[in-house]
Amino acid sequence: MINFTINGQPVIANKGETILQAARKAGFYIPTMCYLEKTTPCASCRLCVVETDKTDGLILSCQTPPTEGLAVTIDSDRLRTERTNIMRLYDVNHPLECGVCDKSGACDLQNKTLEFGVSAQHFSAKDQHRTIENWGLINYDPSLCILCEKCVHVCNEIIGDDAIELQFGGYKSSVIPKNSEKLDCTFCGECIAVCPVGALISSDFKYSANAWELSQIPATCAHCSAGCSLMYEVRHTSNSLGAQPKIYRVTNDFEHNTLCGAGRFGFDFDEQGEKNELEFENALNALKNSSAIRFSSLITNEEAMILQSLKEKLGIKLYNEEARAYQRFMSAYSSISGKSGFGGTLDAIKQSDGIIVFGGRITTDNPVVRYSMTTAARHNGAKVVYMHPLEDELLQNVVTQFVKYEVGTEEGVIAMLAKTLLANADISDEMQEYFKELDEGYLCAESNVGDEEYARIAKSLGRAKRKTLIIGSDVLNHKRASNIARLCAMIETYTDFSIVVVAPSVNTIGVSLLCDLDSDMNSGSVVGYNASGDYLMGSVGDVNLRLPSINAQEGTFVSINYQVLPTNVAIAFNGYVLNDIANALGLEAKNTIDYTSKLPLNQGFSAKAFDDLGNFYGSFGEDNRGYILENVDVEANGVVEEIEDLPEFNGTVVYHCNPVNQFNAYTARCKQLEKDTTLRGSAQFAAAAKINDGDKIRIEFASEMQERTFVLDSVLKGTIALVPAYDVAFGAMNDKYRFEKVKIMRMGSES
Repeated sequence: MINFTINGQPVIANKGETILQAARKAGFYIPTMCYLEKTTPCASCRLCVVETDKTDGLILSCQTPPTEGLAVTIDSDRLRTERTNIMRLYDVNHPLECGVCDKSGACDLQNKTLEFGVSAQHFSAKDQHRTIENWGLINYDPSLCILCEKCVHVCNEIIGDDAIELQFGGYKSSVIPKNSEKLDCTFCGECIAVCPVGALISSDFKYSANAWELSQIPATCAHCSAGCSLMYEVRHTSNSLGAQPKIYRVTNDFEHNTLCGAGRFGFDFDEQGEKNELEFENALNALKNSSAIRFSSLITNEEAMILQSLKEKLGIKLYNEEARAYQRFMSAYSSISGKSGFGGTLDAIKQSDGIIVFGGRITTDNPVVRYSMTTAARHNGAKVVYMHPLEDELLQNVVTQFVKYEVGTEEGVIAMLAKTLLANADISDEMQEYFKELDEGYLCAESNVGDEEYARIAKSLGRAKRKTLIIGSDVLNHKRASNIARLCAMIETYTDFSIVVVAPSVNTIGVSLLCDLDSDMNSGSVVGYNASGDYLMGSVGDVNLRLPSINAQEGTFVSINYQVLPTNVAIAFNGYVLNDIANALGLEAKNTIDYTSKLPLNQGFSAKAFDDLGNFYGSFGEDNRGYILENVDVEANGVVEEIEDLPEFNGTVVYHCNPVNQFNAYTARCKQLEKDTTLRGSAQFAAAAKINDGDKIRIEFASEMQERTFVLDSVLKGTIALVPAYDVAFGAMNDKYRFEKVKIMRMGSES
């Protein structure tokens, strides 16, 4: 702890904090333009200058730590003159009457110009011809850019794309794509969010609405399990009577959280419905005469509780193979750990200096996990080990060791990894004997991961003090998922690794906690809720009874952090909701959110009403959204099983993997998100399947046939191709092992 003063008032700073950070925590205001809490200081705006009794000149508070006894002055005539002159320079040739700019009303430059009383342009410079760049979803206007470098820092340090840089040229300086003519990135749009002026903007939002015309509705992203906080910004489409509301854009509290492209640009998936009484009766009859309800995890906790109540009341089954796989995995995990959940979080990943990723394509499955890994690599120098059958180009900036194992051999790989990490752990004699008896030669040969790879992992992470093991969703439906889970739990229980298990969908975890799920036998009469069935209801696909999409609902989700998060209605839905059906079948609740306070305590939920749940970040990043589930004690009676013979996947193998920013049928219908529906494979795969780039092909899976176009991808390696699932109405990527041997047929001929 460091004691110093600001304007004569005593202030305490933690070791490593800067003067600016300590001042903010103590309630003192120091103006900034380029400072961003989640990145290293840009130190370009110089507005944060302060005076001290130990220096003659002004110093930058954003990057200077205080020393014991230091006296800091943050307000003086000298400082005000300095800051005012800085703002005058910023305003050179920058329009001050800027009502036509998309940032007007929410612009840092506008605010600071008013704060320092700059009412005229005191300096001038010869105007340069600056072309507005159209980078797809993002537009860049260099004439408005103030070169604060926030966008560059966030792209490099948080996202990991490292796609833009500052081209220095004095007054001609600008932001440009890095090593590319056009912007080549994952289009998360975080650069738009952090831009303090109107230089980086959404191409779709441009000139469509002013900031002060939009209502902000706090919600939770509906696309992956990260549970990102966002704001739906909504207004009516016109001033005419009966005009429909519309989501114009999504924004986020960029100081403290980060959105991927799907969260930012994939918001227009709502649909309208109407109250058709005849179809409502048809839905009731279908449920009364059904043997099961099949549903996806694109639902709230409250809806999951309604489905569980209907199961108990009607005596029917509940099918959700994705959530059941997660439920089964965590049950086996808990049998070793003695806890209902795992111990890691997204914050734990960010703070790590050693990370292992096993069994998942993190960059597309859960981008925020990737951002957390990038933060750890950039800020902590974290060593990152990525273990997967496929290399991932999007992780090349952070991965320090790539370990390629053969498809299907995850049980053998995790057993060898556990043996490596538990080498000096205080485990039972039985477990020591278990690892001693492992057939290392066989496991290494069949998985194609040698002893030297595990030794390198141990050496690389040997000095790490905060370590995280990230388990991807590939293993959830592995034939030996339960034993993989037990071995993972051994690592968390007996080492200093924390573990994060990546759930596939927005509320996979909530469903797994709330529903007694049955094995889907695909028999009898089934009602589908955002899933396949004999009678269909929901907001996905061509359904019989239209129900609201997630951005038209109130309720809660359970995120990867085991945090119960509230979401709100962005666009009102005029039709029926699931609660109407439940009430007609004998349940009683005025509103769906009446179930929020009734979520089961024995699963770690709290008896809090929906309206009592916070949904905001504090000034210093405190997460005041919802609440954290209690990690409940369970009986630790599990036994790690012997490793079975490792399977072989020869021939043409595909990996069920969605492209960047695509997750499900919701994102599939969002107009701004790129839609790649091709089968992408390497030259080796093309040779094995006897197909060529651009061929129309038919893929024969175990349970269906699909027709797609084959695209040769020069980046991919090996004989595995990537096939998406988001574009199929009830596409189920996560209800089976994600690698699959298939038969590829060129249209008109067979291969």
